[in-house]
Amino acid sequence: MTICQVMALRAARNAGIAVPKSTIDRAITYVRQSQETDGGFKYMLDSTGSMFARSAAGVAALQYAGLYDTTEIESGLKYLERFLPGKTEEQTHYFYGQYYAAQAMFQAGGQRWNQWWPAIRDELIAKQSDDGSWRGQAGSEYGTSMALIILQIPKQMLPIFQR
Repeated sequence: MTICQVMALRAARNAGIAVPKSTIDRAITYVRQSQETDGGFKYMLDSTGSMFARSAAGVAALQYAGLYDTTEIESGLKYLERFLPGKTEEQTHYFYGQYYAAQAMFQAGGQRWNQWWPAIRDELIAKQSDDGSWRGQAGSEYGTSMALIILQIPKQMLPIFQR
């Protein structure tokens, strides 16, 4: 839920709504405290263990809070790179994780995006059903929606993806 709240705050700020710096600072502190030593992110402060989907959300949350070139971002991106699409087994919460990982890599840009984009694009195209949908853990409506959002990222159709 933290990533959704950070994205909402970013969207509000982008729309000209005043967002107190202290609110963003508290969000950054919370997300930073959620990062594990391996660069991934745990689910809650009183839990342990990194996983792909929540780590992708953690990196994206820090980026949308305004951090782009920090040690937390770098170690988080390195953690995510271990899960390059097509190179590892499918992760739990596949579409959720890929949605945020693609955003994190897009925001990182450069070689990271150049490596991630063709891998996720090709993997999603291979996963598409004959009827045009994508099926996932939460059903075809969710899977299709998330796949389409991921596939449009390079076109920057949604304001949140605009650099």
